[in-house]
Amino acid sequence: MAKADTTLKLSQLRSLMKERGVQVYVIPSEDSHSSEYIAACDARREFISGFTGSAGCAVVTLDTAALATDGRYFTQAASQLDENWTLLKQGLPDVPTWQEWCAEQSSGRKTVGVDPSLLPGSAAKKLADKIRKAGGSELLPLEENLIDLIWGDDRPPRPLRPVALLPEHVAGKSAKVKLAELRQELDKKHSPGFLVSMLDEIAWLFNLRGSDIPYNPVFFSYAIVTPTSAQLYVDDSKLDEAVSSYLAANDVQIRPYKAILGAARQLYSQVNANRNQASAPQGSFLISNRGSWALKRALGGDDMVEEVRSPISDAKAIKNDTEMAGMRACHVRDGAAQIEYFAWLENELAVKGTTLDEVQAADKLEELRSKQDKFVGLSFPTISSTGANAAIIHYGPQRGSCSVIDPAAIYLCDSGAQYQDGTTDTTRTLHFGQPSDAEREAFTLVLKGHIALELAVFPKGTTGFALDCLARQHLWKMGLDYRHSTGHGVGSFLNVHEGPIGIGTRIQHAEVALAPGNVVSNEPGYYEDGEFGIRIENMVMVREVPTKHVFGDKPFLGFEHVTMVPYCRKLTDTSLLTKTEKDWLNSYHAEVLEKTKGYFEGDALTLEWLKRETQPIE
Repeated sequence: MAKADTTLKLSQLRSLMKERGVQVYVIPSEDSHSSEYIAACDARREFISGFTGSAGCAVVTLDTAALATDGRYFTQAASQLDENWTLLKQGLPDVPTWQEWCAEQSSGRKTVGVDPSLLPGSAAKKLADKIRKAGGSELLPLEENLIDLIWGDDRPPRPLRPVALLPEHVAGKSAKVKLAELRQELDKKHSPGFLVSMLDEIAWLFNLRGSDIPYNPVFFSYAIVTPTSAQLYVDDSKLDEAVSSYLAANDVQIRPYKAILGAARQLYSQVNANRNQASAPQGSFLISNRGSWALKRALGGDDMVEEVRSPISDAKAIKNDTEMAGMRACHVRDGAAQIEYFAWLENELAVKGTTLDEVQAADKLEELRSKQDKFVGLSFPTISSTGANAAIIHYGPQRGSCSVIDPAAIYLCDSGAQYQDGTTDTTRTLHFGQPSDAEREAFTLVLKGHIALELAVFPKGTTGFALDCLARQHLWKMGLDYRHSTGHGVGSFLNVHEGPIGIGTRIQHAEVALAPGNVVSNEPGYYEDGEFGIRIENMVMVREVPTKHVFGDKPFLGFEHVTMVPYCRKLTDTSLLTKTEKDWLNSYHAEVLEKTKGYFEGDALTLEWLKRETQPIE
């Protein structure tokens, strides 16, 4: 990965900082909707630093600069940042968080500046406290984004792509019903309204989908829902007659996208003026705890706003019966595409001796997926990685400069797609030659943890934090581990990473219990820097399971897998597997064969590969 020369950009930024009396400037990765994946016009942190990973924060002072990111991106960031930057490896001992580093730099009454639309209100408050305690001056909200000023005319335009209606027979519930359920939550808190800023929450609430952000079927918008009204703030040029009619039928008013801050200020004024009326809601405005500082300020600040885990996020994470049926169906089609791909790839590399690089292979996988029914696009950039590249957890092969796939090395493919009836995300690690004993052992330890989580049975109220150790236990016994979460929530034809649930060691995974209807990934791994990487990932759905006893009258839960792709036989050391693990593996492979073989009539190559990879083991 090439290093970008950031000297000139940093010089220009520092000149603007001096003009505005700012000595420290914060550049988050997210857009004004706290999106993980962003449109090109919002890639400010990438523009200033050269680091292309999806997570991290840049902090620039008048004489130094730092980029903070997590363990998924340590190797990538080190290879992309030039000498102007210090890499803060978040989560390692004695390494400050970006907030701590920022506060340290503010010591001596220095002012820290930030675009308030890019920082959640709760995060801004915590950062301001750290700055004051470190002897800094203040956290200053700047209306102008300094990176945008440097970017100038070269900055890509904001997308204005069409918005489409998701039919209710696919969504499983009307927008009117969803709005009614949201208003019940407002009533519980006696709230005068909820300002919705997360794009996937808006898409889900109104049964709409878009394509403004790559890989995510969302569109730029805000919404304000009160006990008596619903307003969608969106560029109306995106809406066709069908969408406009549906919104009108569900009592949703359309307002301009850029009018949101003015509307928030007006709503604050109206509610504040009516506070003395007995019939008026006496609670606070609600915004997501990921809602921006700018929105919080417009609604009146701390005295008028309560930042909460979004009730829409909670509702969206529990899939209804229609959404779960869609998940099952799309994963069979998606599995068939991956099976065809892996059979093709092995034949090209190991039989024909074809030279293929990582991007060429990924292109073939996308081509095969695109032939499946209801395909819309990919759900994230395909991680197609050979050998040492597989040890880079979120490796992104670059067209024209990536590695040629080595059939004598491990190949890791983490990929997914958006279908009209669901979202997929699957990782398989393969070997097309003769793997080493170390590779087979590591793969099998990861597989054992993967199976342990698949087989877990746990009482209602259990969090992903509590379950995480099941996936790591076999690695831990050997003194091994991995630096990423074990599982993330997945949307229904929405974002591939979806809160609030997940499985991992971060404290956020202890906040919300898993519940029937949740869809989450199961993806333990192991990474040997400079050598190889292993990850195995299935999508699973949480469901109630029958048990002999029911302790405390609590229902017990377990997982239903929906991913339908075989595990690599060459990398599996069956001598390390228990009878229970072998039985599970044989049952899973029989299910994969039964559900996907019908896709390969007349395709002898793929069918032969599928039958070989799903043969029972003893």
